[in-house]
Amino acid sequence: MCDQTFLAIVFGPCDKCSKEKPLRAVYIKSEQLSYCSLCVEMMATEGLHENETLASLKNEAESLKGKLEEERAKLHDVELHQVAERVEALGQFVMKTRRTLKGHGNKVLCMDWCKDKRRIVSSSQDGKVIVWDSFTTNKEHAVTMPCTWVMACAYAPSGCAIACGGLDNKCSVYPLTFDKNENMAAKKKSVAMHTNYLSACSFTNSDMQILTASGDGTCALWDVESGQLLQSFHGHGADVLCLDLAPSETGNTFVSGGCDKKAMVWDMRSGQCIQSFETHDSDINSVRYYPSGDAFASGSDDATCRLYDLRADREVAIYSKESIIFGASSVDFSLSGRLLFAGYNDYTINVWDVLKGSRVSILFGHENRVSTLRVSPDGTAFCSGSWDHTLRIWA
Repeated sequence: MCDQTFLAIVFGPCDKCSKEKPLRAVYIKSEQLSYCSLCVEMMATEGLHENETLASLKNEAESLKGKLEEERAKLHDVELHQVAERVEALGQFVMKTRRTLKGHGNKVLCMDWCKDKRRIVSSSQDGKVIVWDSFTTNKEHAVTMPCTWVMACAYAPSGCAIACGGLDNKCSVYPLTFDKNENMAAKKKSVAMHTNYLSACSFTNSDMQILTASGDGTCALWDVESGQLLQSFHGHGADVLCLDLAPSETGNTFVSGGCDKKAMVWDMRSGQCIQSFETHDSDINSVRYYPSGDAFASGSDDATCRLYDLRADREVAIYSKESIIFGASSVDFSLSGRLLFAGYNDYTINVWDVLKGSRVSILFGHENRVSTLRVSPDGTAFCSGSWDHTLRIWA
């Protein structure tokens, strides 16, 4: 999302030519090096065959992409909404705000549910990270980060720790205790270090590993205890804005989206991109797996949400209306997968019928853009966070 995109330029000696210049991070066999732009270009042209240029290779790559799209199109025999015509339409349902969580002094940027279906962690532009009891709306813990724009936060699967980060380029993990007077900042552990802002983070299926996405164009898997980098993921051509872990217990894949308009599916064991989708016309702000793990949805600044089927290896549905002209900032599925909730920059939340592709409800309440949205683990409610400084729980 362009409002949350920051560029950090580092000056220093180039690792190749040793001259003091603006540097770019380059990864060679997972080792991070800092090269100036001239050395990056020279390195890119090394190993070219005779009469080969970067332009000709780019053209070849584009033609191969075109051939792949043609092959995909051959398998495109029917639209999802046509198959779903026989499915019964959804009846009327009423969702409204049941709780409003007030306490942040600035824009709420991210939130996550605890597995206990009750507690919520949220982060804000004011530098605060707050743990809430969603039943009573009480604040249970509060941490002041050393920077503003805390863009990412996540609850550990055990419920005993939270992770957060933002413009400090780091992901920090804080253990949670029942002692209200304990200084949480003293127990902070810096786990991940990127060369640009942290845009998203998520624990894997244990408290011991955490996955991060960053404005430096990479995602990374880290060991929480030692802070060691376990695997890095390179492939995005611009800032990575979001990620989501595959839902199965043994899930070894995750999906990421970014400013290069691409959604990429990664294998955590090899570090390789195994599928890539590029049909959005602008930044992808949010990605979320379908509950079965066979598909995922994305929300973009192009004012659309899209559904991608991993088995068919293509986009199967677009959720949009001519009247919707503002970007989608966050998406999530209902527990059954029949509904897709999407928060937009026009302060609304649209509810889409995933199968039929139609909008079934529109929810009003926030007084500024909706920045984050997550369905509770038991599917009975969902929580949205907004630039109006509040979080709302809907059911």
